[in-house]
Amino acid sequence: MFEELNLSPELVRALKEEGITKPTVIQEKAIPLVLEGRDVIGMSYTGSGKTVAFGVPIIEKTQTGNGLKTVILTPTRELAVQISNEMKKFSKYKPCRIATVYGGVALDPQVQEMARADILVSTPGRLLDHLQRGNVDLSQIHYFVLDEADKMVEMGFIEDVERILSQTSADRQILLFGATLSDEIDNIKRHHMRDPAVAEADKHVKQEFLEQFYYDIPMNQKFSLLVHLLKEEETDRVMIFCSSRSTVELLTHNLRAQGVKAEMLHGKMSQAKRLSVIAGFNKDKVKVLVASAVAARGLDIKDVTHVFNYDLSQDPQEYVHRIGRTARAGEKGKAVTLLSDRDYPAFDQVFKQYKMDIKELTPGEFPKLRFETRMHESSPRGRSFNGNRNLDGRRHHHPHGEGQSNDYRPREFNRSSGMNRSREMTRRTD
Repeated sequence: MFEELNLSPELVRALKEEGITKPTVIQEKAIPLVLEGRDVIGMSYTGSGKTVAFGVPIIEKTQTGNGLKTVILTPTRELAVQISNEMKKFSKYKPCRIATVYGGVALDPQVQEMARADILVSTPGRLLDHLQRGNVDLSQIHYFVLDEADKMVEMGFIEDVERILSQTSADRQILLFGATLSDEIDNIKRHHMRDPAVAEADKHVKQEFLEQFYYDIPMNQKFSLLVHLLKEEETDRVMIFCSSRSTVELLTHNLRAQGVKAEMLHGKMSQAKRLSVIAGFNKDKVKVLVASAVAARGLDIKDVTHVFNYDLSQDPQEYVHRIGRTARAGEKGKAVTLLSDRDYPAFDQVFKQYKMDIKELTPGEFPKLRFETRMHESSPRGRSFNGNRNLDGRRHHHPHGEGQSNDYRPREFNRSSGMNRSREMTRRTD
């Protein structure tokens, strides 16, 4: 229990009111280390409670009104807002002044907010902008947190992080949290951290909570099978992941045409719209969310029963982050991947890097539906889709309708050898 981690009654009470009564593995390991003043590297899967792991001990040790003492860097605006909101809840009975800073909005209100803050949650680019303008002083920082550190590297923020770190005092406590450690993060560990302790939990959801399946399906039948599964499966909240923004938009358009009430989430949507979509999904205003990688990491999206991978990213870690959206907090979940030729190389890499039990299912009969590759109405970016294109943007001589032939084969991958390797690996990890 949290009482056993030397937390104050005020914090324990606030956590209980949020339904957080028993610490997760990463929380149990990290909180005492942070309270001891150790530099910490926390490694755990998405949804394991990392915000509590670093946020609660920081609140515990913060004395409000002494100026800015904590900086928490996070890769996206949504995650910055989420962390701020969570920490405000945790500090309900132990007040802290928390400022949230990100790009795309006016600078002046943020300057005023930072001047009063004890804790600053920010994206790297906007904080670096404020530093260069002389709007904030980080020389008295006690705690420096890098959340979703691996995502920072992936998004190209690591140089900004280094510049920001150079503006902080040498005796600050550094906390790095993420699912994996890259060479760039290892560089921060070597040059900026003092004998860091490692708090490590499971890096992906346990199989006892998460069932994983895949269907080997031709590309031109993916949509038909997806609609069939959405109608046949006993689902509650569903997330469907796509590897590109254009696929997110096209798939959402086609699902709506089939009577599926779906919303989309991708990186080119406005901040207000993205937050509105997430809030609507969490409040059950819509049950199906079609998303790009922006929604796979960190965001506060609750009670997802099913994750569908409509296609795969080339980064095998992305698979782990996607399936981590379900089977959270001890609840059961299901992840289903629709696998066609172009997904085989990425799927093989998942098996090579992670020991997972992913079972193959054979689809029964299902209605073949047409997939419209043109959106007749304007897209959310204010342009119309014209021309007959496949999901990867390549022009074809006919619309990529479901039930029509699609002769695309990736040159660099042999279909039979790739799938044989995947099936062998599936058997080995059963």
